[in-house]
Amino acid sequence: MNESIIRRDQDGLTTLILNRPDKLNALNVTIFEELDRHIGELENQTDTVGCVVLRGAGRCFSAGHDLKDIGAGEALPRPNFQAHVIERLANLPQPVVTAVHSHCYTGALELALAGDIILASSNAKFADTHAKWALTPVWGISQRLPRRVGKSKAMEMMLTARTYSAEQALKMGLCNEVCSEAEFDTFVEAFCTEMLTNSWFSLRANKKLLRDTDGLSLETGLAHEIYYGEGRGPDMADRISQFGKK
Repeated sequence: MNESIIRRDQDGLTTLILNRPDKLNALNVTIFEELDRHIGELENQTDTVGCVVLRGAGRCFSAGHDLKDIGAGEALPRPNFQAHVIERLANLPQPVVTAVHSHCYTGALELALAGDIILASSNAKFADTHAKWALTPVWGISQRLPRRVGKSKAMEMMLTARTYSAEQALKMGLCNEVCSEAEFDTFVEAFCTEMLTNSWFSLRANKKLLRDTDGLSLETGLAHEIYYGEGRGPDMADRISQFGKK
């Protein structure tokens, strides 16, 4: 039986691949069950995994929540299961990079927004179509999208159900960078490799610091950084020593 999520590991980079290419990686319960299992493993692998990439196999990242599953009624392991998995992905200690090519619609966008960084192929297309199907979001888009692009643009996306190009997504701050379709795989790998040359301690600590202070006032956030930041990492002395030898 084919795996709905494929995991690949190389030099500290773990890639999780949505693997329903014949269904445009439409998100069903099985995908979330497998994703949850992988996340559980990654939470305890900070010594060997420094960065996690989420992407899709085949023609696109994902066309979104499988509408046939919604119509048939889904048997969830527990209430609000998918939302909990997405939150768990977002809260991984390692940085999470979402690599989006072609379709990234609605539920898929909610999943993509769990990434700390979103990289987009030039053929990427983003949309929130909940309103088209008389649905409201339950996987986090009403909270993560405005924090990414601002309330006004999030409102526009959610009320119009328009599709936005990669360049439009870049302009509004939805994605961090855009690369040509032909060079996208190499670009994603190079981006993550550059990140992994830095201290993995700092990658995790900086992510946690930004997460813990999100929404705080400037005064409270500064106090948190000063008094609750993790400070020096175990590899600091060696890195400074190596710099001094150059």
